[in-house]
Amino acid sequence: MPRFNSISGTVRRVGKLRTLMLAASMLVPAFPVQAQEMELRGNMNEPLVPDIRVQQPVRSTQTLRALADEELPPETGTAQGIDSLVDAPLDETTPPPVPQPRRRTATVEEPAAEASPNPRAGAILPEEPTRQNLREEHTGAIEQIRRAPEDDPFAAPGMRLGTFLLRPSLEQGLTATSNADGSATGESAVLSETTLRLNATSDWSRHSADITGYTTWRKSLSGQHLDEVRGRIDGTLNLDLERDWRATARLGYEASPESASSPIAIAGTASQPLRHQFDGSAGIEKALGKLRLGLTGEALRTVYEDAKLSTGGTLSQKHRGSTLYTARLRAGYEISPALTPFVEIEGGRRIYDERVDPSGYSRSSDRLGARAGTQFDLGEKFGGELAAGWLRESFDDDRLAALSAATIDGTVRWSPQRGTDLHLRGSTTFEGATAAGESGSVLYALRLTGERQIRANLTANALLGFDWREYSGSDDRDLIYTAEAGLTWWMNRYAGLTIRARHETLDGNRAGRDAKTNSIFVGITARR
Repeated sequence: MPRFNSISGTVRRVGKLRTLMLAASMLVPAFPVQAQEMELRGNMNEPLVPDIRVQQPVRSTQTLRALADEELPPETGTAQGIDSLVDAPLDETTPPPVPQPRRRTATVEEPAAEASPNPRAGAILPEEPTRQNLREEHTGAIEQIRRAPEDDPFAAPGMRLGTFLLRPSLEQGLTATSNADGSATGESAVLSETTLRLNATSDWSRHSADITGYTTWRKSLSGQHLDEVRGRIDGTLNLDLERDWRATARLGYEASPESASSPIAIAGTASQPLRHQFDGSAGIEKALGKLRLGLTGEALRTVYEDAKLSTGGTLSQKHRGSTLYTARLRAGYEISPALTPFVEIEGGRRIYDERVDPSGYSRSSDRLGARAGTQFDLGEKFGGELAAGWLRESFDDDRLAALSAATIDGTVRWSPQRGTDLHLRGSTTFEGATAAGESGSVLYALRLTGERQIRANLTANALLGFDWREYSGSDDRDLIYTAEAGLTWWMNRYAGLTIRARHETLDGNRAGRDAKTNSIFVGITARR
């Protein structure tokens, strides 16, 4: 056999010593050596290529040649395979070469080599191209990204002050009116009207606070003389306490001249007295399952300045100053999150600054009332509270008949569609009197206000008012109608043009009280 002749020639050239060593290596016993049963680890820097010297036990030269022919393709078997190991001339200083299998790289014209039958030496696949993240979506340039349109692009941005967001506004314009002071003897005038409004809302994570207020200054430019200032500010604090406890506190202040439609309007004055009203309340509420219990205390302080007479001098109004203290206890049951009926009882005391008025009557009184109603909350679309009951005030002076009447109170908000908001508010108020023998009057007030966003920069608003006044101990009554409509065109977020028309009619069966007023306002509103 040619291969064995080549081996024999090689052995004779290296000498006897090398012959014995090579013969000993080829005469290894047929059974495997124990050390060869385990995989051997070489240098960490060597490539992870299977070594045929440790994969299988070498029994003879024929076995080595058969293994090399099995693992290497025919064209590379003699180039760097076992033949190279055996046929290469060896000297004393050169160590025997270690057989290494040749790696084959597939080309475009040549298909990749098939997998080797040796389970440890898998087929060497061609180099794969760099992978791309196929999940990654292509994104256009930043300049091409369009922002989502704003819900209200003309809404006031507001300004930050600590933890509050403030939205102030200033309205300045002219008012042309047929009745400057709204009295039965009022005359036409052109007025300069300035109104400053403020709204502040907290952005606390748990509790909340709100502050609202306005101030209006009206001064005649021509026609009947008028110079008056009126305004109001309210602050509300809501606290969410532990264990289903809630607390509410409110403070308010209002300053305004006595209205010409008031039952105590003073005749023969250059201007009606200025009224100051301070009011506050504090309440606490507890939820026990579906039961709701609440207790609220209120205080209302009213003070009048002296009236200025048209003939000169002043008329004191200190005897009209009073303070009303009330306490209300409410119990409700939550039928559902949207409906909670309740009952409420009220007790209080009204104390006048002067125990006896100029007419000789002691007008301090005790108050007692009860009512029943329901709270409802259907989300942003519909909610509020309505209640009806009975209220009575009995005076310290037995000569004065007690004031007693049915009461209707409540507020309702309704948003039939987006951009449209309606509010209905009703109240019952007991009004005092100064004339001898008169106990006072009961005023029922109803206000319906609406706002409609016709376009993003065009807002419409309207008001309808109905007041009914009954005088105690007589058939006298007053009926007051009020209607108002307005439009505001917003030039941008900060400025708008406002036009507003108003009509008011006072119809009463007491002499000298009927009055009608028509007015129109045109101005500019600036806000932040």
